[in-house]
Amino acid sequence: MQLATPGPVVDSTAAPTADSLRITFAPLSLDEVYGLADDPANGAVVVMSGMVRNNSEGKAVVALEYQAYEPMALEVFKQIAAQIRDTWAEATRVVIHHRTGKLAVGDISVLVAVGCPHRAESFAACQYAIDTLKHNAPIWKKEWWEDGSTSWVSIGSCEID
Repeated sequence: MQLATPGPVVDSTAAPTADSLRITFAPLSLDEVYGLADDPANGAVVVMSGMVRNNSEGKAVVALEYQAYEPMALEVFKQIAAQIRDTWAEATRVVIHHRTGKLAVGDISVLVAVGCPHRAESFAACQYAIDTLKHNAPIWKKEWWEDGSTSWVSIGSCEID
């Protein structure tokens, strides 16, 4: 199994669309993601920011560590973007960036942004993207608890159509 490691960013922006699909060890930028989703045809850009919170299952969390099977995760991201275009044909841009590595409480772990001419479609497409990513992408997180213990959790089921 190939796990994400520090190194170059994997980015599919060379695709025919203006979508940006990325898994990276580097910190994520709200400004960058918003800019990548922006387009003159947009009436709305909806951005979802997933962050490391300080608790889970009633226990204090001090950090999360994310690992991903990058080739398959990027394929899932591509499928999500394609499904968005099939369902919300007027979507102008789809951006999905996910971090790997150890993140502290408050760090951004995932950013999803969708630009559309109308807000309702933009909200719906963005929610679809994050929900589908969390269900299908081969990304795992290790929860680091305040008591020093850890626990691995799969955030996706790794299903590919």
